[in-house]
Amino acid sequence: EVQVVESGGGLVQAGGSLRLSCAASGATFDDYAIAWFRQVPGKEREGISCISSSGGDTHYAPSVTGRFTISSDGAKKTVYLQMNSLKPDDTRVYYCASGADCGEAMGVIYLTGDIYWGQGTQVTVSS
Repeated sequence: EVQVVESGGGLVQAGGSLRLSCAASGATFDDYAIAWFRQVPGKEREGISCISSSGGDTHYAPSVTGRFTISSDGAKKTVYLQMNSLKPDDTRVYYCASGADCGEAMGVIYLTGDIYWGQGTQVTVSS
């Protein structure tokens, strides 16, 4: 089982930046993929980015392409989501999750295998 813990959320003005971190433990870091999702309470959770187990493949949802960048640090067992040019519509709870692998199909980010979720971190973008 993989444990993931998010951090780095907060309040930022529109146009600003934040970097989220997803610290992983409980398994060999190279054996699983990590994805970022976000959600408004009461609505469906949206996958926005993922990085493959090898770290060689990254995927983005259309809503964040060109603004968000996912990266990983194997030594720290941490995946980052750099979020630039933030908009009020980016206000969500952001979750990271691990899975066997990840990909993108028709703009939808997905994870495969057993999926383990973090507790989420709030990102609020003020106008």
